[in-house]
Amino acid sequence: MRSLEPRVLSEFDRPGLSWAKPWVDSHDVFSFTRNPMARGLAIGLFCGLIPGPLQILASMLFCALLRGNVIAAAVATVYTNPLTIVPLYALAFQIGSWIIPGSQSLPPWNGDAGAFAALVEWVRAMGWPLIVGLPAMGLFFAAWGYAIVQILWLRPVIARARRMRALRGLS
Repeated sequence: MRSLEPRVLSEFDRPGLSWAKPWVDSHDVFSFTRNPMARGLAIGLFCGLIPGPLQILASMLFCALLRGNVIAAAVATVYTNPLTIVPLYALAFQIGSWIIPGSQSLPPWNGDAGAFAALVEWVRAMGWPLIVGLPAMGLFFAAWGYAIVQILWLRPVIARARRMRALRGLS
């Protein structure tokens, strides 16, 4: 993946984008190294739960602020799509109802109206448990995504260090 970095940065040599190259280069926005990739994935997983079409835009903004990889963040937001949004929001509602004291129940699905109108009404009826559950679930997904990238990236490094240590012990 590191071979992509010079090619992506060379795109900023064009006249219309040359003003942004020093900032992009110094902020790891297109860096394919361990920490920016882990931050980018975590940001993408968190921003993927933002309602509406603002997920990729929000992930790009957060990557610019937190020095995450924009490409990893944009790809990570794809886990929320029309097939997965309803189960994810139901799970977020359950998490929010565990956090908020009292008893909340999932509102019934009214499929008589149009599919999109029914979805909007269903989400609106969820209220505070959904509002609390979405960021909580997003933080959980982000923490796991960050940890998984760190572990998977460091695994070969640790294995090589062990092999080298074993070879030094034999000679």
